[in-house]
Amino acid sequence: MDRNIFLCWCWLFFVLLGAGCDKGPRVAPFSQDAVVLAFGDSLTYGTGVAAGQSYPEVLSQLLGKPVVNVGVPGEVTSAGLTRLPAMLERYHPTLVVLCQGGNDFLRRLDQEETRSNLKAMVSMIRSHGADVILIGVPKLGFGLEVPKLYASIAEEAAVPLEKGILLKLLSDNSMKSDAIHLNATGYRLMAEAVYNVIQKAQGR
Repeated sequence: MDRNIFLCWCWLFFVLLGAGCDKGPRVAPFSQDAVVLAFGDSLTYGTGVAAGQSYPEVLSQLLGKPVVNVGVPGEVTSAGLTRLPAMLERYHPTLVVLCQGGNDFLRRLDQEETRSNLKAMVSMIRSHGADVILIGVPKLGFGLEVPKLYASIAEEAAVPLEKGILLKLLSDNSMKSDAIHLNATGYRLMAEAVYNVIQKAQGR
């Protein structure tokens, strides 16, 4: 084989290999009537900021699509799992952004139960025909860290994971309104991070 042809084939192989490795989990492009559901606790609800400044409201502006905020302050994952079916039936979302677990960690609930609840929520969302974006929530330990259960669930279910933004923001006092909630700047940055995950997962 001619050396130049061989080199071209090698180059093409590595380009395709690199593209395949970067693909990652996908979510479907939005239709004109797509609805995004932001499901979670106080970090979704927007505790600590005025109306219009929660991350779902900012995300809606970025996407140009409705983002329904169904965050419930103080909710643990077991309660979220119980509440989720009614929300899916009511709103019929195209995509659900799932951000829960923080209250489980604050109450020192069994982490395996948290994992099981989140995994069941991801499965339930999928069974209703919607895609999922999972957000990793940090817990206190020797400093803040995002439990490995989020990466494990995301890998098993092949769903996109935003694993770093809350760790970064909640480690920075200038981004917080109190010890465990964000301020307006923090929620905006959270919305931008989720937006970027959605764009990448849609292949944009």
